[in-house]
Amino acid sequence: MARLTYASAGVSIAAADRAKARIKRLARATFTPQVLTEIGGFGGLFQLPRGYRQPVLVSSMDGVGTKLKLAFQTGIHHTVGRDLVNHCVNDILVQGALPLFFLDYIALGAMVPATVAALVEGLSRGCRENGCVLIGGETAEMPGFYAAGEYDLAGCIVGMVEREKLLTGAAIRPGDVLLGLRSAGLHTNGYALARKLLFEHAGYRPSTRLREFKATVAEVLLAEHRSYLPLLRPLLPRLRGLAHITGGGIPGNLPRILPVGCAAEVRLSSWEVPPLFRLLQRLGQVPADDMRRTFNLGIGMICVVAPGQTAAVERQLRRAGEDPVRMGEIVSGRRRVVFRP
Repeated sequence: MARLTYASAGVSIAAADRAKARIKRLARATFTPQVLTEIGGFGGLFQLPRGYRQPVLVSSMDGVGTKLKLAFQTGIHHTVGRDLVNHCVNDILVQGALPLFFLDYIALGAMVPATVAALVEGLSRGCRENGCVLIGGETAEMPGFYAAGEYDLAGCIVGMVEREKLLTGAAIRPGDVLLGLRSAGLHTNGYALARKLLFEHAGYRPSTRLREFKATVAEVLLAEHRSYLPLLRPLLPRLRGLAHITGGGIPGNLPRILPVGCAAEVRLSSWEVPPLFRLLQRLGQVPADDMRRTFNLGIGMICVVAPGQTAAVERQLRRAGEDPVRMGEIVSGRRRVVFRP
């Protein structure tokens, strides 16, 4: 009877060791003096920054979702890690928190060191850009669980904010102005419908060139999720609320920050929906309500600003190269979004 080993069961410890060596180098590039451990321990140690009177830790966890299917189809793996970090950074930013450290989870059927290195390269880049430490994670080789060439990618972020500077939405009042910040595309939501429309319904391939975009389908769909931290960090004291527009679109996310007695009125004519979303709607004759609840429609973050602060915030955003959209206002009513022409 032949001897059985872990490798014969589909798990290569040698390949895992090679991948871990590359991960360690990429993660160390994000380290700050607050990190007290090396990569490879059972837990990461992080010393909280000094100078906070009442520090509050803010955490969030997410995955990339079916956008990963595009990575599998194209072999482009270095962008989805940055997608994940930026998404998580935005999720805690809406509460006023700045990122401290990030942990990732990569699960795949068979260890491919080059693929894992590309994923961690994206994670590391996203962390460096956001001043966040990639302090640790888990790489799980699970033969028979994932199809060949496929994997899952998820992450957890921890940030911190002074308690008195928390953005909870409680300060939002009728009359406040909604300023929209542009998205870079789908970001990390709506890919199940987008792939069905483009690949199954229209018969496109990732390599199909879209003349109106001067890019391939893959290039358009893999556009990376924006981080709004560099843009909004200096503006946080002027804001009454922030909503990250992810799954559920504007109607699913903006009400999450509204206090009782407040509704949001959004003027659809205040911005031009980008061509990608118009293409998707046209291909499947998707109802307008479905479009609004599935996609961000070109708005990735919404700032709620007091009327007296709006002009100053807009000026600062424009100086930073942003083209903000004055897209509506807060009105009295039950917690919901009302769309106007």
